[in-house]
Amino acid sequence: MLNLDSLRVFLTVAEHGSFSEAGRQLHLTQPAVSQSIQGLEKQLGMPLFNRQGRAVQLTESGQVLVSMARELLTSAQRLEQTMLSLHGEVIGEMSVGCSTASGKYLLPGLIAHFRRAYPQVRINVLVTSRDSVIHKLLSGEVAVGISSKLIQHYDLEYQDFYNDDVILIAPAGHPWAQYRRIYPDDLLDEPMILREEVAGTREVLMDGLLTRDISPAMLNVAMVLGNAEAIGMAVEEGLGVAFISRLAAARGIALGRIVEVEVDGMSLTRKLYMARNRRQPLTRAQVEFWEFIKKNKQADGNNPIHFELSQHVKTQ
Repeated sequence: MLNLDSLRVFLTVAEHGSFSEAGRQLHLTQPAVSQSIQGLEKQLGMPLFNRQGRAVQLTESGQVLVSMARELLTSAQRLEQTMLSLHGEVIGEMSVGCSTASGKYLLPGLIAHFRRAYPQVRINVLVTSRDSVIHKLLSGEVAVGISSKLIQHYDLEYQDFYNDDVILIAPAGHPWAQYRRIYPDDLLDEPMILREEVAGTREVLMDGLLTRDISPAMLNVAMVLGNAEAIGMAVEEGLGVAFISRLAAARGIALGRIVEVEVDGMSLTRKLYMARNRRQPLTRAQVEFWEFIKKNKQADGNNPIHFELSQHVKTQ
């Protein structure tokens, strides 16, 4: 009979493409990881990885095993948590996949609120790209995912999660900091720092600019950076102005290093969604988390969770 721990080691190696990195993730030595994989290969009678120096790649047999091993481990976890829940307790572990902004600024406060009700539930947050969130949901790697893009797929079920404003920020010493209000055409004269093309905030910005007859080619793009924190720091240093999530800008604004500037006639908001895979049966802990979001999702500024999350952002 297959050993679940060996399958867990196998999936970790498959995900990271390295025995040594899998060992770090699992707190095992590299020889222990190698021994586990060799034992599994011997038991199945076929190689699961092609070794290429320190890197490894899945063989065809290994690729087939990935989805089945993940399904088996998920079923085992569900069985264990279901039996524990018969005692009336919500116990378990779950993973949430999310984009950078939601992971760093929304989920910590939300999870803290949830765990006050269910202290024996452990939640792992996997911060990744929007496309990766959807992939991990469909493959069963995460129980729920948060994304700013609603991908139409039969297996995915969505609920509204949060409305995130995308705001213009400028350095505290910038001329715009005095009046805090500009016209859209003023943007053409300033060096601008943008997110990468696939970022949700950039998509929202470009759509908003087009409504004011401003095309991307008209902008004076100083640089493109891959995350909101880096953009915020670049704006603080006076390298340009930028549009980023209000969540990401909150700390810099609170410290007085950057300021929010209103753009006349432009109000940019992106909707964040929480999604789950309807083909994946949920454990009780996962069901409770999904229902917790549904019951407490932000409707306006007076919502208790919205207030708590806002305070969490301000005090970081």
